[in-house]
Amino acid sequence: MDNEELYRRTLALWGEQAQYAQAVEECAELCAALMHYRREKVAPQQVIDELADVTLMIGQLTWMFGTDRVAEAVERKRGKLERLMDKEASEKG
Repeated sequence: MDNEELYRRTLALWGEQAQYAQAVEECAELCAALMHYRREKVAPQQVIDELADVTLMIGQLTWMFGTDRVAEAVERKRGKLERLMDKEASEKG
């Protein structure tokens, strides 16, 4: 099954609102895993597993909101990040 079919099936089964809530939950679990990893309370694999869950949800949300629209926003944000880094680098000399 390709990703688009997977995304269609999840929406058909659980609906949009449930998928928004699931995305929030997966992000929270990744946040918690990262905080625990920082303090050496979990193994890297736990972070990787949570990252995989978030990656799947990001894929689904990207598909739901429009791949082209998300790609445009990413490029805009990349430009902003690059300008910020250039500014900080020039200030540090």
